[in-house]
Amino acid sequence: MTFDLHNRFMTLALGLGRRGLGNAWPNPAVGAVVVKDDIVVGRGWTQPGGRPHAEVEALRRAGEAARGATLYATLEPCSHHGKTPPCIDAIMAAGIARVVSALEDPNPRIAGAGHARLRQQGVTVDVGLGRETALRDHAGHFRRVRDGRPHVTLKLAISADGKAGLSGREPAAITGEAARARVHLMRAMNDAVLTGIGTVLSDDPQLNCRLPGMEPRSPVRVVLDSDLRLPPKSRLVGSATRTLDWVFVDEAARPAHEDELTKEGVEILRVPGSAGTLDLSAVLRALAGRGITRVMVEAGPILSAAFLSADLVDEAALFRSAVPLGEGIDALDGMPLSALTLSPRLRLVGREQVGADTLEMFERK
Repeated sequence: MTFDLHNRFMTLALGLGRRGLGNAWPNPAVGAVVVKDDIVVGRGWTQPGGRPHAEVEALRRAGEAARGATLYATLEPCSHHGKTPPCIDAIMAAGIARVVSALEDPNPRIAGAGHARLRQQGVTVDVGLGRETALRDHAGHFRRVRDGRPHVTLKLAISADGKAGLSGREPAAITGEAARARVHLMRAMNDAVLTGIGTVLSDDPQLNCRLPGMEPRSPVRVVLDSDLRLPPKSRLVGSATRTLDWVFVDEAARPAHEDELTKEGVEILRVPGSAGTLDLSAVLRALAGRGITRVMVEAGPILSAAFLSADLVDEAALFRSAVPLGEGIDALDGMPLSALTLSPRLRLVGREQVGADTLEMFERK
């Protein structure tokens, strides 16, 4: 097999794995392809809720054709008993002759053990093909395992004159339809979207995915609301039975209308707070403990600046409009936009046109 063909099969597996982003938590969104005689005979990706795993799906579809074939996987197959048997058992039972993995799994229950057991059983194992792309695709899994928190993407939109909204926190449409559609797609590829109570009170957002046919892919909606001011008549509460709403409050808060919100399907979570602000690291640890691996922050200037100041931003998506707004508020409270664009901890990795707007992507160095 030529390297180009070899690479093409891993590229296919990576593309399949991305189908599970935002939908596979608490498990990583893995892609897998079974190839025999240079022909794809089975393909799979991690299913909603994290199981069945991608490898099992691909082997199921391949059937008897898997015997003597090569399995391409974007992450090391699991070797431990969880809620399902280890993937390596299914791989060996199917008669796979070779496994090509993009990455070793950082999970200490696996961490090379899957590859080692396969080799012990005479299966050829190669690791590293597609590594850089796989690292980006599995960034949430790696961040949760290694740092105990989700991978955080900060999304900002600014006008041509650098404003994020009108004075007085009045809502304003800054970007065009194409950019808004991209944001909906980004929501679908994250496990959760997080905002502050200030944004909820001023904009009454829905924070779901409203692309055609994709509302079921909407992320968990997380609101930071230390004193629990979330209005029972807000659109978030009104749709809480269809899309999960988790609201973080100060652990000392005992708001009167908490029961009213919980009856509507809102889940109240408590973390340490001080002077009306919540401990962001505690919030992220709590989200990771619930299986969240990727969270997108869509918030106002105060909370956006707080995440940046706390060095909790792993990626940033900056949408720039070509239209000025006039008088308004800055995107980051108390700091210039250059705190993001020229941050020593972030680097520009891409720029593209999205309709009439420009999207700049940054990632942690």
